[in-house]
Amino acid sequence: MLREIKVKLGFDLIELGHGIRMSLMPGIQKMFDAGEVRFSSLHNFCPLPVEVMVPSPDCYRFSAAYPEERQRAVKQTFQTIDFAERLGAPFVVLHLGEVNIRPVTDSLIELAKAGKYLSRKYVRLKLRAVQRREKIAPLYLQRVKDCLHRIVDYAEAKNVKLGLEERRGYEEIPTEREFPVLLDEINSPTLGYWHDFGHAQIKENLAFLDHAEWLRTIGPRTLGCHVQDCTWPAQDHQPPFAGDVDLEKLVPLLPSNCLFVWEMSPNQTADKIQRSMQLWKERFGE
Repeated sequence: MLREIKVKLGFDLIELGHGIRMSLMPGIQKMFDAGEVRFSSLHNFCPLPVEVMVPSPDCYRFSAAYPEERQRAVKQTFQTIDFAERLGAPFVVLHLGEVNIRPVTDSLIELAKAGKYLSRKYVRLKLRAVQRREKIAPLYLQRVKDCLHRIVDYAEAKNVKLGLEERRGYEEIPTEREFPVLLDEINSPTLGYWHDFGHAQIKENLAFLDHAEWLRTIGPRTLGCHVQDCTWPAQDHQPPFAGDVDLEKLVPLLPSNCLFVWEMSPNQTADKIQRSMQLWKERFGE
């Protein structure tokens, strides 16, 4: 896997995702120790908890009602940070959980696909979700903050930075309105924003945000991002320049030292990825 990414696709740095099983870690460590591969980042939880059978970055949530689940989430995150330190990866990417409302994002996507984008039904559904989420979100955010304080302290001691990922779903934490407040309250150089071009584009397509305006707001606090394209309304994880994301407008809104990690769907071919890499270099350089 690592050799294909490095040799065939031409990536010098690799992010280990949340589907990496514990049984793969010795081989990954061996390649790193031999100087064959370098890592940009790990996506929590990495490795996958042994009791979880399929890749699931949300198998344990910092927002969960049960303290046992929150404690498990924190413990597994500590383990990810430990592996990041051992593999020389400077970043760990986190999902934070969700607010317990009736899921709305997929329903809005289906309405958009059915030609009912911004219909009365669409707007009513969206407004009800916003009203409900705004009412109950503080409780869930407080749980997240309590976990994050512990995780930030642990990561700081390991010299690992934490990127809070832009999420696809409106149900998830944090929303764009909550992001700056959360970063201000934690107030640590160890913690920053992790942009996801596909997720943000889906939210723009569903009329939750303006992609460019959001990056103008959060851009200076961005540590890195997941690079992917998206076709309307919500088919993400496409190679850059294959969809509707205006990368030439958006990329300059990010810091010059921002880390760009390509996050592709497994069904994308090597040829498509290599072609999009060439286009990226022509437009943005190395």
